[in-house]
Amino acid sequence: NQREGNDFSPHTMSAIRRSLRAGFSAVRRTVAVDTVGAAGPGRAIVAGALRTQTLSPFANIARPGVSTFHSSSVAAASTQPPHGGELVNLMVADSDKAKVVASANRTLELSHRNACDVELLVNGGFSPLKGFMDESTYTHCVTEMRLPESNLLFGMPIVLDTNCPDTKIGDKILLKYQGEDVAVVTVNSKWKPNKPLEAKMCYGTSSIEHPGVSMIAGERGQWYIGGGVEGLNVPKRPFPCPDPAQVRAMLPEGKDVVAFQCRNPIHRAHYELFTRALHAENVGEGAVALVHPTMGPTQDDDISGLVRYHTYETLAAEVNNPQIRWAYLPYSMHMAGPREAIQHMIIRKNFGCTHFIIGRDMAGSKSSIDGEDFYGAYDAQDLAKANAAELGMQTVPSLNVVYTEEEGYVTADVAEKKGFAVKKLSGTKFRKMLRGGEDIPEWFAFKSVVKVLREHQ
Repeated sequence: NQREGNDFSPHTMSAIRRSLRAGFSAVRRTVAVDTVGAAGPGRAIVAGALRTQTLSPFANIARPGVSTFHSSSVAAASTQPPHGGELVNLMVADSDKAKVVASANRTLELSHRNACDVELLVNGGFSPLKGFMDESTYTHCVTEMRLPESNLLFGMPIVLDTNCPDTKIGDKILLKYQGEDVAVVTVNSKWKPNKPLEAKMCYGTSSIEHPGVSMIAGERGQWYIGGGVEGLNVPKRPFPCPDPAQVRAMLPEGKDVVAFQCRNPIHRAHYELFTRALHAENVGEGAVALVHPTMGPTQDDDISGLVRYHTYETLAAEVNNPQIRWAYLPYSMHMAGPREAIQHMIIRKNFGCTHFIIGRDMAGSKSSIDGEDFYGAYDAQDLAKANAAELGMQTVPSLNVVYTEEEGYVTADVAEKKGFAVKKLSGTKFRKMLRGGEDIPEWFAFKSVVKVLREHQ
């Protein structure tokens, strides 16, 4: 945040960012390798060299409940151990639901973001958590990127926020989403969080130019509350979001599962990327890819989850690739770069994956003022690699694939070595062409995906 009396222009801020990034780029990779071992339980993970901004002075609708996710007749079940060793399930028995509802003395309507968190707590996507973090767990996670006692890595704090001043410890709050009962939380902690510290440690900056910082500063209530959760019903959505147990059941037993995270429609380059990942050196024979897009709130200018769902379903039917599984994740993006990459790896581990594709500047974001990146291109990859072994996951770096006139899609190094003519189309140009009704080249996007996007403009 800009302090009173400091009048920094966007040009000056951009220059400072570039200077900081240049100064730390030489040490970033060295620090990443020794992060956990040399720094103890994770403190260096969230400090300076891995995230240049930390040292900045600025601080057709599917029927609800009908699962149409894509499986395979040869699926058995993933044997990947969940994070912490147990796949949490907080859903209460049908016979006990009325009693749980009757026990509540308060009601809270959940935001879209909070509904995603509740769903992943109840179904085990956030294992080993069994409820919203209390103050001590929250503070430890923020500063150490770990859970207290167990010392398990955990990328981002999971909290429930409120503006209700009279909520107190011992209250049982009935959580509702779009008018439906979802869960009950028993409050065991309530506090006013240090939001600037949370922002600095989790997002690498306390500036509200960052969309995640803007979210915790402007959207979240002034108090956080923690406590155990009892699940009542899955939040109703216009598309299916299979839980970890369901996804695990559709994965092949004893085979590698490579997760591909995305928050955009899948175009040709994406498809090349995750299908080629199945042939990476550290991926075993018979592996499958799990295309697992995040379907909760993302950035304001992103395409909605419902529209993207239609594009995914259309593409899945078109390619009909037995090496690909498709499922949808009720997760709200924070755009927290390196720390969110850790969070994504933990979630995908709980869903049965063994490998995770890490793209350039994964979960990264740009300043809302000058468009400068908050993270380096490889910060997320470095942090993920440094902690992969401890997480029991393997990383698969995202290949830089380009389209050439001579041989179609090849890696950028091959294109450069052979002197191929590379075709380029920016996302901005693509969206402009889409809105203008111009023909989209089929080397860039699947015709079927473009059709869906145009139908939902």
